[in-house]
Amino acid sequence: MNKRETVQALMDSVQKGEFELAKSMLADDFQFSGPVSEPINKEAWLEMSINLKTAFPDLDYHFKMIGTDGDIVRFTTQLSGTQTGALNLVNMKMGMTPATNKPVSAKMAKTRITIKKDKITLWAVEPTYGADLTAILGQLGVEPSGLN
Repeated sequence: MNKRETVQALMDSVQKGEFELAKSMLADDFQFSGPVSEPINKEAWLEMSINLKTAFPDLDYHFKMIGTDGDIVRFTTQLSGTQTGALNLVNMKMGMTPATNKPVSAKMAKTRITIKKDKITLWAVEPTYGADLTAILGQLGVEPSGLN
């Protein structure tokens, strides 16, 4: 599988909620950064992703591949969905949000994934106003706890 296919497989698994498959594609030292207050590791990213999918069963990432440059694959994301389940971000110090049945749509963000030795080592989202977790919580009418 080439780097572009690896990223597409990751995107497909995340979109479908197949997180064990997604986990198998991540390096042990995987880091996710951008729409969170500080970079998080593989376990924290998996927990956040599972919790987002639980809260937003119809969550659509709107992944769009841009291209590759060596070990880096570039794409855009734009999350949207309706929160019909509880959103648990307690471990990220952002609280627990009961289901609101409200739709959310984050701003589009440029993203890059780095692949080394056939494993994804970094998923970095460029800081974009309106594309982070606090923006999503704001659309739900929630002020995240622990950020005051």
